[in-house]
Amino acid sequence: MVSSRRSEAERADAAPARGTGVDPLRPDDYDDGATAPRADDAGGPEGSGGTAASVTAPKLGPAEWMRFAWRQLTSMRTALLLLLLLAIAAVPGSLVPQRSSDPNGVVQYFADNPDLAPVLDSFQMFDVYTSVWFSAIYLLLFVSLIGCIIPRTKHHLEALRARPPKTPARLSRLSAYTERELDVGDARSGDLASAETAIASAAAELRKSGYRVDRYDQRGAPSVSAERGYLRETGNLVFHTALVGVLVAVAIGGGFGFSGQRVIVEGQSFVNTLAAYDSFNPGRFFDDGRLTPYRLTLDELDAVYETENTDALGQAIDFTAHVTIDGPDGATERDVKVNEPLYEYGTDVYLLGNGYAPTITVRDPDGNVVFTDSVPFLPQDDNLTSIGVVKVPDGLAEQIGLVGFFYPTQTTLSSGAYTSTFPDLVYPVLTLNVYSGDLGIDDGTPRSVYQLDTSGMEQLTGGQTGVDSVELMPGDSAELPDGLGTVEFATASPDAAGDDYSESVPRFASFDVHHDPSQVWVLVFALLILGGLLLSLFVPRRRMWVKAVTRSDGRVVLEYAGLARGDDPGLERAVEEFADRHAGTGPVVEERAKLADRDQT
Repeated sequence: MVSSRRSEAERADAAPARGTGVDPLRPDDYDDGATAPRADDAGGPEGSGGTAASVTAPKLGPAEWMRFAWRQLTSMRTALLLLLLLAIAAVPGSLVPQRSSDPNGVVQYFADNPDLAPVLDSFQMFDVYTSVWFSAIYLLLFVSLIGCIIPRTKHHLEALRARPPKTPARLSRLSAYTERELDVGDARSGDLASAETAIASAAAELRKSGYRVDRYDQRGAPSVSAERGYLRETGNLVFHTALVGVLVAVAIGGGFGFSGQRVIVEGQSFVNTLAAYDSFNPGRFFDDGRLTPYRLTLDELDAVYETENTDALGQAIDFTAHVTIDGPDGATERDVKVNEPLYEYGTDVYLLGNGYAPTITVRDPDGNVVFTDSVPFLPQDDNLTSIGVVKVPDGLAEQIGLVGFFYPTQTTLSSGAYTSTFPDLVYPVLTLNVYSGDLGIDDGTPRSVYQLDTSGMEQLTGGQTGVDSVELMPGDSAELPDGLGTVEFATASPDAAGDDYSESVPRFASFDVHHDPSQVWVLVFALLILGGLLLSLFVPRRRMWVKAVTRSDGRVVLEYAGLARGDDPGLERAVEEFADRHAGTGPVVEERAKLADRDQT
């Protein structure tokens, strides 16, 4: 046997001569990068004695750069990065109100943050999901996923049609390896028939276990090659394809759907027409002719509050809106809860919020009614201390505005200010600050019904006027300043006992009416995403080989080996269990019995 070691003399002879930089065991043009090229090497004539010229990569043209960019965009790493960016980009939509779902919240945000709001608006933070930057990430993710899926699907289909790989020559080099001897004590047990029978039984057993199998014969050693786990890649492709489906379905739903908000007071109705919504946000391709005409009437709003636990006194327990839907199919009575929307005529009706709507009537000095309505007051705290605005543009000597504060259970603080200590109607009080002047609505400029622009008005009561605010309880009325007329806080239960105010003020409910034609498809794709993810996580990708090797002494040894793609802690155990099952039972044992019977005869 020739030794691979060289003597010290041989190594010394093979070492490059000092200062020459030449190794006789390597080609003359070899450059190990250890010696920097001299200045005269560049462009020197061939054979001038300089080192080899450094390799210069070819320049990339526009087509090559586009191909490079496309490959980077359609890589799985880029797709995962874009998916992460999309999740991060959606975060601002939950931090600040959005015009599409809470337009009043946007108005209030501008009022509360006059300096910050315009800056955020310049970055489209109030329209996150339709912003340019969010759409760019969305479209890039869409293209990246499609670019990943198409070539991988093609490769996967080719792999499904291909034969399992050939059996390796040396299975013993694999980590998951074991062997079993097929021996009945006679040299004839090593004949070809025994090996073929063992391999055939192994192929049948592997096929029964869900493997794709194929037979190979290498140098007279029959073997079977098997593989399974392609369902893992199928699940991976289903996951990514369904993710594209979700993106497409959401885009279609956003384009053809709509969402609208409407505040309804008890006893009042809403008709599903474009003009009836308080705010309406249609999709890009929405057609108002597709609105199904129906009427929604708020019959009653039930509110349940905690009254026994002193640590949670007044905490809301349940809200239920009892409504009547009157549409093409007739009238039906239904209930709407906070997390239990109503689905009728292709729209989902959600209960968003609620509060009180005091009924206020304003009369002129002659007693003629110039204004009467149940005005929704916006809650300001958990005890439903609420603020509302009444605007009377006509019928009086001049325009007036009333800024009201409603306290369901009024009490007086040590500072003298009023507040509410319980959200239900125990001791309701309404105070009104009266303003006169220009309401700012005659020029057609749209104004919020929940705000009063007092820049062109004079305050007549409350504040610094020295005149007390108008204070009313249900059923009371009072004179307006300067003889403008009277204001009345009407009660909704005139027949109730003197100190029973539980039904004296009507409530309002805020509904969100939403139509999304892609809801079912989003659900289907979401389930496919979940199923594909489970398959890709829990289905192992394995290859298994069984080879019958005839040793020099005539014995037949069955070699079992396995290989996994990725981490598979159970691979070695699976190989051992299959070897025990195959070599210890079934056709192999039957073959051993046949050989034993033949020996006896």
